[in-house]
Amino acid sequence: MITKLTGRLVRVLDEEVRVAIPPYEYQVLVPESVRRLVQMKTGEEITFHISQYYEGNSVGSRFIPRMIGFLTESELEFFDLFCTVDKIGVKKALKALARSPRDIANAIVREDAKWLATLPGIGATTAEQIVSTLKRKVGKHALAGESGESVPAVTGETSRLVEDIYQALLVVGLGPAEARSKLDGLLKSGQKFQTVEDGLTLIYSR
Repeated sequence: MITKLTGRLVRVLDEEVRVAIPPYEYQVLVPESVRRLVQMKTGEEITFHISQYYEGNSVGSRFIPRMIGFLTESELEFFDLFCTVDKIGVKKALKALARSPRDIANAIVREDAKWLATLPGIGATTAEQIVSTLKRKVGKHALAGESGESVPAVTGETSRLVEDIYQALLVVGLGPAEARSKLDGLLKSGQKFQTVEDGLTLIYSR
């Protein structure tokens, strides 16, 4: 079983990345919260902490091995925990993690089902189920990043700025898909920005 994968990031797609470890290239599924952090790291060496599962069709006659990647072991552990909630499978969990595991864990700790219901694919009933199932289990994930846990180089200053701009777009009322689209447009434009305010100004001047 593969638990960690280190190689050169060669492509970042909508729901997956490609990592080259010659002579092979590996497909790694990632949630939106991870995709945002790595999308500017193409061509660089990167390490993913890996979870694996088999994706099958409705009749179970064909199974495809899949790898899911996170930047830290803590994030991977949170994902596995999130999947223990009733009626949340791997695909639904991947879609829901449009916000960082830390943000989601904080919402669970404060029992904010309304906030959780804004995650992609998570309705009000499922949000309540998430709170009741995980509220006593996610405390350490809510504190991630504050307890001296090392953060990989990929989550450096530039990538953190990208994440902050995304969060700011959500705060001003954009939905996750629209915020992602505007952020992708900014990054593809090649324009330089040093602060969240710079990024927002460029986004809304286009």
